[in-house]
Amino acid sequence: MSKKSVSKGRKRARTARLLGVVATCALVATAAPAAVAAPPSGAALREVMFVGNNWDGTADVIASSGNFARIARVNIIPDKEERLWEIYLNPIKLAFFLGIRSGPGEGHDQFVDDMYTTPDGSAVVASRPSFADVVSIDLATGRVKWRFPVSGFRSDHMAVSPDGRRVAVSASTSNTVHVLDIETGREVGSFGTGDKPHENVFTNGGRYLWNMSIGEVNTALDDPAMDFTKGDRRITVVDAATFQQVKVIDMRQRLDAFGRSDLSDSVRPVAFTPDESKLYFQVSFFHGFLEYDVATDRITRVKELPKNPNTSPDRTTWVNDSRHHGMSMSPAGDKLCIAGTMDDYAVIIDRATLREAPPVTASKPYWATVSGDGRSCVISESGSDQVTAIDFATGRKLVSVPVGDHPQRVRIGHVPTGWTGPATR
Repeated sequence: MSKKSVSKGRKRARTARLLGVVATCALVATAAPAAVAAPPSGAALREVMFVGNNWDGTADVIASSGNFARIARVNIIPDKEERLWEIYLNPIKLAFFLGIRSGPGEGHDQFVDDMYTTPDGSAVVASRPSFADVVSIDLATGRVKWRFPVSGFRSDHMAVSPDGRRVAVSASTSNTVHVLDIETGREVGSFGTGDKPHENVFTNGGRYLWNMSIGEVNTALDDPAMDFTKGDRRITVVDAATFQQVKVIDMRQRLDAFGRSDLSDSVRPVAFTPDESKLYFQVSFFHGFLEYDVATDRITRVKELPKNPNTSPDRTTWVNDSRHHGMSMSPAGDKLCIAGTMDDYAVIIDRATLREAPPVTASKPYWATVSGDGRSCVISESGSDQVTAIDFATGRKLVSVPVGDHPQRVRIGHVPTGWTGPATR
């Protein structure tokens, strides 16, 4: 090869690197992070929290702050009999239904995963993994308003746009994210992802949509030497208007460059800083989290958290390859809340120093979110069927509230003022 050809190749490589940095910086901008949409001006709505009881097929509605008292319970599977008949009469659907039960469901059907309310507070929209769909439940009548069957055989995590009008749902067996009109259930777009799309996050005021694919987490091939069997795990960033791919982030390359080739590149729950300049994320099998600088496209810090000595070292016993699963950030961006799922605790972290407060004992905490007043981290304790609020300022437990069977996702929502549950039929 001539020196001239080598010089041209180097110039092309430098140009490609520069374009990559420019594209990444464009994703940051200065917009506020994606949040739950506020209710319409003048609407008589009350802010609440919806707790999805995965194995129950219900959602408990609790106060969003204060004593977090339970207000009502909503049946998310009022059409259960009809859906089961469809499944039983289709051998392929039945095979996947039973596979979900024996795999991610830990011997149970997964009836509720994620939930968001419509802007007017009239309905809650929920993904139902075992039924491979998304439904809108009328909060006045308890009936299904609309249903959207996802592609493939399982629905998973969702995200709502900052204006509250669109909801994105991962179709985990078809490597697809569907984006739906939250009022009608009409699909407004979709895009392809890596293997087993999981978490979704809107950024830049709703301009971009990030999806994290976690790969195959239901096999017993959990030895690090068998990591190649886990599939294509990556972050896919798309334009939320056109659904065209803007960037793909392969954390394998970033982890190797950071000197942590021992860690999985399966990105689980995430949390952005308020200015969206940094992304904090958990990965499979790891008791801790990492910090990623969006503009420079590199991992900058890692935090390893204490191991529970009672946790089995056998990775095949950890639920769906999780070690820690669930994180949220205080509104000011100064504290992180981490759910140590397999280690049975939750803990508040100072983001500047990464020093942790004393851990709060919890039974298989599976999610973490922020209370309505922003003062607390609220975790779901799937092992003890309760949600627990932890004070961001002190790191101490405030209160626990009983909910249904196997709570997982917890989301802020709105219901009509005075609402106490759907009418009894």
